Amino acid sequence: MSTQGRLTEEEFTQLLQLRQSMDVPMIMGEDSPLLQELADIERPLLQSIMQECAFDPGEIIFHEGEPGEAMYVIRAGQVAVIKGSFETPTWLGYRGPGEIIGEMALLEHAPRSASVVALEPLRMLRIHHHDFQELIQDHPAIGQNIMEMLSTRLRTTDNALNNSAQTRRQLTQQVAQLYTEKGQLLELQRVRQETSDLIVHDLRNPLGVLYGILDVLKMTLPEEVLRANQELFVIAEAARDRMKRLIDSLLDVARMEEGSAALTLSPGDLAGLLARTVKFAQVNAQRQGVTLRLELPSTLPSMLYDESKIERVLTNLMDNAFKYTPKNGEICIAATAGATDVQSVSPMPVPASPKPSGSASLSVSRKCRETPSPVVAVSG
Repeated sequence: MSTQGRLTEEEFTQLLQLRQSMDVPMIMGEDSPLLQELADIERPLLQSIMQECAFDPGEIIFHEGEPGEAMYVIRAGQVAVIKGSFETPTWLGYRGPGEIIGEMALLEHAPRSASVVALEPLRMLRIHHHDFQELIQDHPAIGQNIMEMLSTRLRTTDNALNNSAQTRRQLTQQVAQLYTEKGQLLELQRVRQETSDLIVHDLRNPLGVLYGILDVLKMTLPEEVLRANQELFVIAEAARDRMKRLIDSLLDVARMEEGSAALTLSPGDLAGLLARTVKFAQVNAQRQGVTLRLELPSTLPSMLYDESKIERVLTNLMDNAFKYTPKNGEICIAATAGATDVQSVSPMPVPASPKPSGSASLSVSRKCRETPSPVVAVSG
């Protein structure tokens, strides 16, 4: 908190920073009309009604709300005019050489409307209220100069108020537009969520029927019929499982948007997961004339991972590989054991990620007879 006559170092620094951020108007110079009129007054009279005073930077000339007993004419230096507390001041402007401060309280016979603080080494002429009235009566030109200064300030204030009102209207319009856009986004989000829920609901019913039919057929068909149609059953089960993964993906997207998605980590058999992925993809590979090759080391470290999500990632990688691999091409699914960090083959570098008991990388690559293709990898 500032003392009666000086700002604290923090308050003064804040005031200087506030000044630098403001659009400061041009100040008057030593050749101002008011100073010229004062210079024409006889020196003995001038010395009898004016007292020269000086202030250091940070000193308070007068406080807001104080009685107005005198006005000041600035000879050298600059002052800040502020309202409110010095901890959170409202900047009204600043005055420089040739300008007057404190005249409003004298003219209105009212308390000070703002506080004034020296920003630089300051030299001023102090004129008491009684002497000010006599000076105006004896030298009308001085009064005219003061009225011109007040008129200029009023015009500047009026322009500032107009600009502030225009800015306020623009901000109001922008805020209203943002609220409208926010409402539209929320409505779109609601419609999308309802659509996703409807799709999931409509897909789950036939999917459940498909699960039931396949199970019933396996239980009721003769063994020779099952063996003869084994490939068809494998294709149907693979399509059924793929549909389930698509539905789960829709649910996962909704959970991620709500921030409620979570990984279910548990130790898993990575080699078994890769083998099952290749097994389910064999039918699709045969239909497209593509060769699948699984490359696994003798041992893979124990790992914590979300099996359902890793399986979904592998399936998506396999689908992309099938999509871009021509007939008679080859798709390789490989895993590489690491020590404590992830070893992966991918176009972009993968940062090291410590694992509790080792790690491995999974990669799906494709190639044609002529030229190899880029490798797509997922690290686990």
